[in-house]
Amino acid sequence: MSKKAEINVADLHFSEHYKKMWPFIKPYWFRALVAVLLSIPIGALDAVVAWALRPFMDVVLVEKNIGSAWYIPFAIVGFTVVQGGLNYCATYLNAWVGLKITQDLKRALYRKLLFLEPAYYDKNNSGYIVQRFSTDADQACASMVDNVKLFVSRLFSSLSLIGVLIYNSWQLSIIAIVVLLCALLPLAQVKRRIKGVIMQGVVEASKILTNYNETYSGAKTIASYNFQERTYRSFDEKLRTIFKLGIKLVQKTAWMTPMMHVVVSIGIAAVIGYGSYLIVNGKITSGSFVSFLTALIMLYGPIKGIGKNYNAVMVSFMAIERVMEILDIKPAITDKAHAKKLQSKHNDICFKDVVFEYVEGVPVLKDINLEVKSGTTIALVGNSGGGKTTLVNLLPRFYDVTSGSITINGVDIRDYTLASLRDKIAVVFQDNFLFDGTIRSNILLGKEDATEAEIHRALKMAYLDDFVATLEDGLDTDIGERGTLLSGGQRQRLAIARAFLKNAPIVILDEATSALDNKSEAVVQKAVDNLMQDRTVFVIAHRLSTVQNADKIVVINDGEIIEQGKHEDLLKIENGAYRMLYNAQFKKK
Repeated sequence: MSKKAEINVADLHFSEHYKKMWPFIKPYWFRALVAVLLSIPIGALDAVVAWALRPFMDVVLVEKNIGSAWYIPFAIVGFTVVQGGLNYCATYLNAWVGLKITQDLKRALYRKLLFLEPAYYDKNNSGYIVQRFSTDADQACASMVDNVKLFVSRLFSSLSLIGVLIYNSWQLSIIAIVVLLCALLPLAQVKRRIKGVIMQGVVEASKILTNYNETYSGAKTIASYNFQERTYRSFDEKLRTIFKLGIKLVQKTAWMTPMMHVVVSIGIAAVIGYGSYLIVNGKITSGSFVSFLTALIMLYGPIKGIGKNYNAVMVSFMAIERVMEILDIKPAITDKAHAKKLQSKHNDICFKDVVFEYVEGVPVLKDINLEVKSGTTIALVGNSGGGKTTLVNLLPRFYDVTSGSITINGVDIRDYTLASLRDKIAVVFQDNFLFDGTIRSNILLGKEDATEAEIHRALKMAYLDDFVATLEDGLDTDIGERGTLLSGGQRQRLAIARAFLKNAPIVILDEATSALDNKSEAVVQKAVDNLMQDRTVFVIAHRLSTVQNADKIVVINDGEIIEQGKHEDLLKIENGAYRMLYNAQFKKK
């Protein structure tokens, strides 16, 4: 099992986790309190029927006198109507509070997710993230509020029923309470036994979500490789694992309900036996006994079915624990206490002795030293996996250097605020992510308050204006999830238009044209050339024809800079790495 899926079976401190939930409950505490207070009479009124049976039995059935007990049936109906009304109000308030808390908790979790560093996404798959950041919040909040209502109503129901028991016969009450405690004792052991199974079930459920996400995103790949059966087998295997865990959970908990039935039946049998003795000897009346027995059955009823609800309670508690773990995560990349804003549009960049490791002890970049003057174009070339993309990912602090430093205008980028640093950098990736929505909404990512004139200028500079003009809805045309309704070249030009609108002084072009056909590449390259004007540009490219005019070409192989200089100078190096790359792409006749 991977580290991300490790099961923590340490003792759960429920009170501590509920304490951490208080900031989310606090805005709605009054409504939550009213719902709890309403649960008190809801539970207490359960005893009315049992209490009323004593005078009814003694007066009507024994004394054959209906005159003084005529009101009892009406009183029972009246109390039940009141209880039903209170129950509706409590259920409504609980649902309102529960949904509000769930939404606030999801907001906090989503905000946490947005500001986590990319390394977190590298380590955790999509199903795991959906489970931890969404599903757990639903389980934690909904069950928590329901459990509070259930606990309070059951507590006061039990107390009122125990009061009726004692009111009718203290001798029989001792038997009933002892049996009640014996029925509840096994719960302490069950918690420890099912904890690990529930946690494993959560992990396996997250893998199922990942299967769905991969099937959606990789549908064409699955079809092209005839991968359907193997994908299905993988999914089926996970379902079988979840089935085994579900059965294991049933094996560990299903015995509780029948066992409690047996214990409760022993209690009822003992009460009937001893109660018969007390009636015969005139210690209690028939009405007292019937009232006692009714209260006892009403008290034992929920206890017998508690095993069915116990799993849900445990899932809720563990979901709260997992949610609190997420909220306690400290992002690895954050602003320093006194970070300052990067404001200059003229930015000299320096990589000094930069070392970077994704995995400790396995350096991806080794002693990188590179100076980049403001307004120049730097081309990064070299073998695949050599570290080019990693190098530019360090500049906007998608990752932080392991050692060494990156400075802008002589100041370490870690001393700038993340927002101001990234505001000065525009990135165009090889596979740019477009959001579900319109062309307009995707372009406005570059500048939320852009004017129509600015938007149309960005479209023109990205050679996308003619295409938009052919669309019936123009800028308000929906492009589908991930921009699936656009061609590859159109998606790239939309990303370039977005970068134009951002108007950042530093631009990173990570293989921006490599995935396109020749015709699309030619158009996108023109848009890229426009974007590069008067900016500091980092270009990653395999096609050397696109970088020959760069101010400096840097050759990176196996995490090290082995050559740097202008195109003409690098070609003069005998047996040079750049010269070999160039000759491989432009073989002389």
